[in-house]
Amino acid sequence: MTAVDSTAPESASPEPLTVPPFAVVSGAQVQQALQGREAQIMDLVEATYKLHGAGDSVNPPSYFLRFPDRPTSRIIALPASIGGPSPVDGLKWISSFPTNVAAGIPRASAVLILNDHDTGYPFACMESSIISAARTAASAALAADRLSRGRERPKRVGFFGVGLIARYIHTVLAGTGWEFEEIGVHDLSADSAEGFRGHLERSGTSARIARYETAEELIRSSDLVVFATVAGQPHVTDVSWFDHGPLVLHVSLRDLAPEILLESTNVVDDIEHCLKADTSPHLVEKLTGSREFLAGTLDDVIAGRVTMPAEGTVVFSPFGLGVLDLAVGKYVYDEVHRSGALNVVDDFFHELRRYG
Repeated sequence: MTAVDSTAPESASPEPLTVPPFAVVSGAQVQQALQGREAQIMDLVEATYKLHGAGDSVNPPSYFLRFPDRPTSRIIALPASIGGPSPVDGLKWISSFPTNVAAGIPRASAVLILNDHDTGYPFACMESSIISAARTAASAALAADRLSRGRERPKRVGFFGVGLIARYIHTVLAGTGWEFEEIGVHDLSADSAEGFRGHLERSGTSARIARYETAEELIRSSDLVVFATVAGQPHVTDVSWFDHGPLVLHVSLRDLAPEILLESTNVVDDIEHCLKADTSPHLVEKLTGSREFLAGTLDDVIAGRVTMPAEGTVVFSPFGLGVLDLAVGKYVYDEVHRSGALNVVDDFFHELRRYG
């Protein structure tokens, strides 16, 4: 029999697995946790892009639920998993019903489910239209900053499509130090354009606010163009509108004709995700049979693997990654938990004994 050395250190026993409490986080709590923290969220989005670029994530294709009787509407499932210092798994379930707007309610609604990294148990259900808008806006503002380095910083921004996403993008740009001489507004809906003008006036901006009746006027008058529409297919086709070489945040993905992208420097958030579902970049791939029109990803630019030209049109087309929703959602959850305001649903998980 071998003697046991009683002085040898004992190996640490693993922490026992436990079922986490389940909480519901309201939209009001989400908004409170994010308000005024635009710079922190943009830094978080940048860190998440780096984790994703390094392969420390799982981000499968989005799943689209479409309806034969409601062809303009859809509900999208974005499953994802993110590693790093605060690992979490989860799912965003987001609907887009454009007909809502005519009824005076927002087009998009969403929930985010966060799952425990060790047990797989969901531990939070969160209102997520605000999380989705915040991460989209932070991604756009991050791209505006990184893609404009090495060239003259835009002084005139134009918003094409002025719903919730446009409002959040403006808020994040303003909250991260951007100052503009002019903010241009164009929307097919006069009420939406006036509503956005009101938001801009209440924001305290010192910029001149200009309402443009046509898309051409807006684009030609802007150094930074933000597309945030619900377009299902390209409607901007004239390459000459971009002769002044603006930076374009193509957030809604389907506004620009392939000819415009072929005359631009193109950056995406994720190549495989963005070249799907008849996005404008996907249409370019189908037209040319090649992906050579892509300069790279935003993470490539951040890491210095890709350099932007000093002049010419640059287009950022982000598909929107589920890992960003998880990262921002986990940040919100931690903030609400830290404040002591977490709404836990007692006994949400009831059958916890294998044999009763």
